[in-house]
Amino acid sequence: MSKPPANPLPRWLKRNVPKGNAGHFTARLVDELGLTTVCDHAKCPNRMECYARKTATFMILGSVCTRSCRFCSVRRGKPGPVDADEPARVAEAARRLGLRHVVLTMVTRDDLPDGGAEQMALAVAAVRASCEATIEVLPSDLGGSVEAVDRLIDAAPEVYNHNMETVPRLFPRVRGPQADYRWTLEIFRRVTRRAPSMKTKSGVMVGLGETRQELFDTWADLLDAGCRMLTVGQYLQPTPRSLPVERYLPPEEFDALGRAAEQMGFASVAAGPFVRSSYHAREMAEQV
Repeated sequence: MSKPPANPLPRWLKRNVPKGNAGHFTARLVDELGLTTVCDHAKCPNRMECYARKTATFMILGSVCTRSCRFCSVRRGKPGPVDADEPARVAEAARRLGLRHVVLTMVTRDDLPDGGAEQMALAVAAVRASCEATIEVLPSDLGGSVEAVDRLIDAAPEVYNHNMETVPRLFPRVRGPQADYRWTLEIFRRVTRRAPSMKTKSGVMVGLGETRQELFDTWADLLDAGCRMLTVGQYLQPTPRSLPVERYLPPEEFDALGRAAEQMGFASVAAGPFVRSSYHAREMAEQV
């Protein structure tokens, strides 16, 4: 007899599979254009829902990351060369999907001098030229490069999103030794100073052993740095090698956390077990 899982999923984390073939169009288009989505490679629990709504979060610069964050399922290794045609293909996908809000994320590319900022900026420009959509970027920390952050700010996306992921105490364990809590905050300060009207957003996972006070302190730091939008979701262990889940928060606790974040001053908050960085991103951006 097989051994039951040590920490089985609670009932509120079990979802029904959407009926019909609505998601096939998105999946076929992504495959046809040779694109990568974070929906697939990060094993997002909302993939089928989003694909059925003809939306996806495009992950540029390949599917291999130079870091090995212990919460993520994206493969670590030596990435391939930068694909010069990728921005045009992303723009074509956005046009054919009829997207009104395009989210662009990326693998971390510590092998590139600018961390991949130029490629993302080119993708922003290509999408803007191909369709009438607002654009949200969700880049890595760009290796701590001020110039790379400035390049993305100057590309003028409507939303600059960068995930904090967790509280300072858990940073080394969750995000690894290369990540820097202070630099994450400095990114938001930089965006706010350089482009005061640009919308700023960050995301945090819960269930990794953080305390509620640690969450509140982290959110206060984000607000002080200029971040105005916040997503809060349940961490789910994507692979056996990833960090285990310490606790599954019930939906009512997410509701309370969302209310607390709003009371602290965030202009737009999404909190729930299945909330992820780009989940219903257009609706969140329109609230600010």
